[in-house]
Amino acid sequence: MTPMPTSTPPVPKPYAERALGEDTVALLRDGEQAYPAMLAAIARAERTICFETYILRDDTTGKRFLEALMDRASAGVSVLLLFDAWGSRVSAATIEALEAAGVTVRAFRPWRLAGSLARSLARHRRRNHRKSLIIDARIAFTGGMNVSDDYAAVADGGEGWRDTNLRIEGPSAHVLEQLFLETWRRNRGPKLDPTRFGREPLPQSRSLRIVGNGFVRDSKRVRRAYLEAFAGARERIFLTNAYFLPPANVVGELVAASRRGVRVAVILAATTDVKLVLYAARALYPILLRGGVELYEWSDERVLHAKTAVVDGRWTTVGSTNLDPLSLMQNLEVNAIVVDHVFGASAEQLFLEDLTRCRRITFDDLRRYGLFERALSWLAWRLRLWL
Repeated sequence: MTPMPTSTPPVPKPYAERALGEDTVALLRDGEQAYPAMLAAIARAERTICFETYILRDDTTGKRFLEALMDRASAGVSVLLLFDAWGSRVSAATIEALEAAGVTVRAFRPWRLAGSLARSLARHRRRNHRKSLIIDARIAFTGGMNVSDDYAAVADGGEGWRDTNLRIEGPSAHVLEQLFLETWRRNRGPKLDPTRFGREPLPQSRSLRIVGNGFVRDSKRVRRAYLEAFAGARERIFLTNAYFLPPANVVGELVAASRRGVRVAVILAATTDVKLVLYAARALYPILLRGGVELYEWSDERVLHAKTAVVDGRWTTVGSTNLDPLSLMQNLEVNAIVVDHVFGASAEQLFLEDLTRCRRITFDDLRRYGLFERALSWLAWRLRLWL
């Protein structure tokens, strides 16, 4: 792959956009909206690009992004690319071409024996599950989308997976850059030019917060944000989570909210790339249904991969975090939280549109599950720490 001038596709209008103090936040549905916006931002980069993703493939979509990064690196932009060594599939030839163009590339925690086998396994179970792109510390993208043909629009030859990202323009982009740079340093990336990356933080909007799980085991920052929002809910909780294996305290808050009169509706992925997670999640269905929680399984032919929530039409989160043990206890994750009624109304509308592609689950559905499905659900739940 040789660096070449890249043409960027037209940028579709975002699903919603809202100014929040010094920040502007746009809600992007699927790769159809997110990918062109990301490529356009890369093409306009003047000084720095920081890009991290759990999954990076050198398929058609991956090559489009990588060629865009190579083009800016060849123009003198400092480009840092960090991909997870387990989640990604990138050829040695591709990495060689990136480095020849001036892109600084690092794989996050490639396998190597570090002391005892147990210590090595513990170290390598923590993956970098974040998906963040930061341009010049002023424009950033984050959410659930990796970089592969799975997320690209069907019209572009992709699979059109259902996912959600945010575009952030303003001081909060710098917070995402700082999270990236901390990971870069901890992953032994080369020392960076302080004249490009030594920026002073700027005041952020009170309506936008970046919450990241760091390197401390069982970091509870994202989980705590969810719990506080659910505990404070008064009218409704709309939750979409592709891999839904929440701990007892999250289940407890959802049920408690429902019992105090809050409408709690949860969309889970029946069309999924990890079917065992669905069977494990079904082990929770009786508890949630008895608690009055509305359960919906995504039944569209496209895979559901989004991780979002809206509480009372005011508190919205979009990010990389699944409500499962790996995201909440092990992985590096990041979520953006927006506290704003106008933005929240748009996020609720997106949830309700997704609801039309779902099938509601009732106790009658549970009674129809066969012996094999129930046994598989029981087994998958007990293996949830490894799914």
